[in-house]
Amino acid sequence: AVQTGAGENQEGYVKMFLKGRPVTMFMPKDQVDSYSLEARGELPSNKLKLDWVYGYRGRDCRSNLYLLPTGETVYFIASVVVLFNVDEQLQRHYTGHTDDIKCLAVHPDKITIATGQVAGTSSDGKQLAPHVRVWDSVSLNTLHVLGTGFFDRALVCLAFSKSNGGNTLCVVDDSNDHVLSVWDWQREERLAEAKCSNESVFAADFHPTDSNIIVTCGKSHLCFWTLEKSVLVKKQGLFEKQEKPKFVLCVAFAENGDAITGDSSGNILVWGKGTNRISRVIQGAHQGSIFAVCMLRNGTLVSGGKDRRLISWDSSYQQIQTVEVLELFGPIRTIAEGRGETVLIGTTKNFVLQGSLEGEFISITQGHTDELWGLAVHPCKPHFLTCGYDRQVCLWDSSTHQLIWTKTLEDTAQSAGFHPSGAVVAVGTQTGRWLVLDTDSKDLVTVHTDGNEQLSVMRYGPDGNFMAIGSHDNYIYIYAVAENGRKYSRVGKCSGHSSFITHLDWSVDSQYLVSNSGDYEILYWIPSVCKQVVSVETTRDIEWFTHTCTLGFQVFGLWPDGSDGTDINAACRSNDKSLLVTGDDFGKVHLFSYPCSQFRAPSHVYRGHSSHVTNVSFLYDDSYLVSTGGKDMSVLQWRIV
Repeated sequence: AVQTGAGENQEGYVKMFLKGRPVTMFMPKDQVDSYSLEARGELPSNKLKLDWVYGYRGRDCRSNLYLLPTGETVYFIASVVVLFNVDEQLQRHYTGHTDDIKCLAVHPDKITIATGQVAGTSSDGKQLAPHVRVWDSVSLNTLHVLGTGFFDRALVCLAFSKSNGGNTLCVVDDSNDHVLSVWDWQREERLAEAKCSNESVFAADFHPTDSNIIVTCGKSHLCFWTLEKSVLVKKQGLFEKQEKPKFVLCVAFAENGDAITGDSSGNILVWGKGTNRISRVIQGAHQGSIFAVCMLRNGTLVSGGKDRRLISWDSSYQQIQTVEVLELFGPIRTIAEGRGETVLIGTTKNFVLQGSLEGEFISITQGHTDELWGLAVHPCKPHFLTCGYDRQVCLWDSSTHQLIWTKTLEDTAQSAGFHPSGAVVAVGTQTGRWLVLDTDSKDLVTVHTDGNEQLSVMRYGPDGNFMAIGSHDNYIYIYAVAENGRKYSRVGKCSGHSSFITHLDWSVDSQYLVSNSGDYEILYWIPSVCKQVVSVETTRDIEWFTHTCTLGFQVFGLWPDGSDGTDINAACRSNDKSLLVTGDDFGKVHLFSYPCSQFRAPSHVYRGHSSHVTNVSFLYDDSYLVSTGGKDMSVLQWRIV
């Protein structure tokens, strides 16, 4: 519900209700006579195109990294599949999914790809069913959608058959029974299904020469399945004298048809072709869990695991060589064969590495490993900074898509803001501590503490002489800033909000501050004296340097109908003042025209994130827009077209 009003002195305002609370927003004086609530908002003439995806999901997914004949490395994060040509530094993206992707398989033709997603919720509260999408990696067209209404919760494993032209696809879902199903994917027909295990399943694959044999493995589980007519017949792997491992984590096949498994005891076991018995044991191949085994084209077996070692084995299972990846990169989660002698590795710390068994591995993709909230854009360079609950602060170059530097903090990070000179950047943490870093050297300039709750906003005034810090303790702390952001002295705190601070913006002349809070209040301040401004005549015509507040006359059209006030997390106005972008709780980025002062304004909507979008910001020259996903840990860069 929204209403306009004109009081005794013709004070034009718009009132809207969020969770039953009235929010009153006064319009600039020169709009009072002409404004009409009934006018329709216009769609922006600009659109967004996904330009680059920073990050990879290796922490809790496996078998999700492959090299295609096009030279593209394919992997996923959030709800995007990335096709990354490392040599040409180009990315393409498949964006058909509506929520987190959890598994990926490449067809023997090396063109067709299958990906599986989790159940999700759309913004109108509808359940999105988990399903498998089969698509063409050249055209990026979706060919088939399988299992809508059949799968439960999520998809955990996918594999194409190898020998019958890749006509069948096996799938394991995340239901209580972890149902294994086999599909004729071209006809979208389910051929068979069986309860696989009531514990976690980690891998499923077809036998290389017999497409009626499937192997699955997981928690205290290894099964050999035979498809007989439309029934899956199960034989459990017999460990006999070999101590049964807690987890069988991965499976591959030798050229002669033997199955090879890696497990949580650090052993590699070889299972004779067509049997469910162990024919060979490599005891203690790794220290700790073996997360991945991969058979190379030349018959060399490569294994990797928790010990961060990549070990190659010849056809009689003698060790050839070992290479250890850096501790920074983390344990090896998945291994894929690259071009020529190269090997690709995905790690549990969300790195994609490229290298060879002889030499060292370098990172080709990296990202955050925990929830992401802080985003700041450089005032005069194509750089932006991200930070989050993994305690990593990362400075990125949007034009080269490279990480410039990363720094580990003692506390989990929540927010960030650059000084207008660009010389320093302030980072707010979840403990009330905040620090200032030198942008070039990443050296610590200073550390301060205000309160003991999370600092949600760090925002310097446009003249660089003040900084405002919005805290979860309901206060805004004000500091005087000198020496280009190197010296700070506390002025005081702005007290008046009865809930936590969510957003802050400075006026163009650096004299005023506007704030939003968790209970939908809009307050105005003179920060140099920490005093609240209550005169509407003063505040209604203030020009704001940024517009990140989600409540205000210029932006209230961004709220969808029936919103509860918490589902828009962030907003940002473009520097040319023509566009407004928002990030919502449903993984969507919305692009509106600015000003956005008509109720329920229309927007272009973009998907890619699979979690709440925690922050959005235009780069200094409006060439790109950056959005951060919360639990999906991804950073997406969008071109404005």
